[in-house]
Amino acid sequence: MEGLDETDLSLLKILVNNSNHTIKELASLVNLSPSPVFERVKRLENNGFIKKYIAILDSEKFNLGFVVFCNIKLKQHDRKIGHQFVQDILNIDEVVECYNVSGDYDFILKVYAKDMKHYQDFVFNKLGSVESIGSTHSTFVMSEIKNTHNINF
Repeated sequence: MEGLDETDLSLLKILVNNSNHTIKELASLVNLSPSPVFERVKRLENNGFIKKYIAILDSEKFNLGFVVFCNIKLKQHDRKIGHQFVQDILNIDEVVECYNVSGDYDFILKVYAKDMKHYQDFVFNKLGSVESIGSTHSTFVMSEIKNTHNINF
């Protein structure tokens, strides 16, 4: 957070909740004129504080409301197998998030599917074709309680 002042932090807090604000609206919200706000936002983007702007879609509207967290253990741990697993996962559309973790599993995948049948097909045909996977453990989401992209700073 080095180099950020209170105005920068205010802009980030506003944008993380709604990145659709115009520069003029942002300027009004932080009591500055549009020109310095534009420069600040560009600096925040260029310095990597803002990675990108996205639209968060409602998976249920696309008939993909069946959310599963799939824990993965690799067959063995070596660089080649790990890199191949990552390349394979990057090419599977149903996987929307993938984390390399410590503990009992090596990776956690967040998967969107239509229903249990679609997820079963995904496990057998897509995950089943990833040779580096030793085992999987699936946890099915019953209800989403909190989903935010905010970072408390």
